[in-house]
Amino acid sequence: MLKSYKPRTPGTRNKRSLVATKVTRSKPEKSLIVPLKGPAGRSNGRISVRHKSRGAKKFYRIIDFKRDKLNIPAKVAAIEYDPNRGPLIALLHYADGEKRYILAPEGLQVGAMILSGDHIEFTPGNTTKLARIPAGTVIHCIELNPGQGASMVRGAGNFGTLLAKEGNFAQIKLPSGEFKKVSLECFATIGVLSNQDVRNIRLGKAGTNRHKGVRPSVRGVAMANPSDHPHAGSYKDNGIGMPSPKSPWGWKTRGVKTRSRRHTNKFIVKDRRK
Repeated sequence: MLKSYKPRTPGTRNKRSLVATKVTRSKPEKSLIVPLKGPAGRSNGRISVRHKSRGAKKFYRIIDFKRDKLNIPAKVAAIEYDPNRGPLIALLHYADGEKRYILAPEGLQVGAMILSGDHIEFTPGNTTKLARIPAGTVIHCIELNPGQGASMVRGAGNFGTLLAKEGNFAQIKLPSGEFKKVSLECFATIGVLSNQDVRNIRLGKAGTNRHKGVRPSVRGVAMANPSDHPHAGSYKDNGIGMPSPKSPWGWKTRGVKTRSRRHTNKFIVKDRRK
């Protein structure tokens, strides 16, 4: 649920935040967290990813993306907020006493029983191989390679659709619009990921972005010296002064494909740009 604020300060004038009505627990499970320390976006002290800082202090929640506890029922003990990702997370208590976190799909309630394995009900949170999921089912947390762990469709409110099965592959429509072939031996989870309204949040002030670990960025067109950026110079007269935008290092940044894994192009049935 979104919350708007009265404009008592400049920072609240356009602010819009998310009220986590579905969160049932405020503190994370101690055995499933690790501290986030050190500089962000740096390698050996040098900036490797621009505009990143550590931000507000927080812990990383260890998420079970493999779902490899097969045929052992688990009870949903709590729904929690995770500062490191968009969707909410669910704390599972397995029948053998182990605890794990998973990404919480929409509709998953505290007290529900979920299962990962061969013979499951097709309800949100259950995980099985694509070979056993009927066509037309909405899924998330999809493996790209068997046993690798979920690597696709992990963002808040996202889902993929299992379109068809042909030979040893399933055809899946991804949130980007791309149609992709994935092995039937890969695991996927039933349902749509939670917290869809997270994309409608308005931070209201720049300071909130700093708390989130985002450092300021300067537009190339705002720079005066062309040696600093290809867009720099007289912006009021000539715009960027070139047919297409470029990066600070001079390569084109619009309309140019940057995909480097050409050997996996054979698994793309329909490109997301078409």
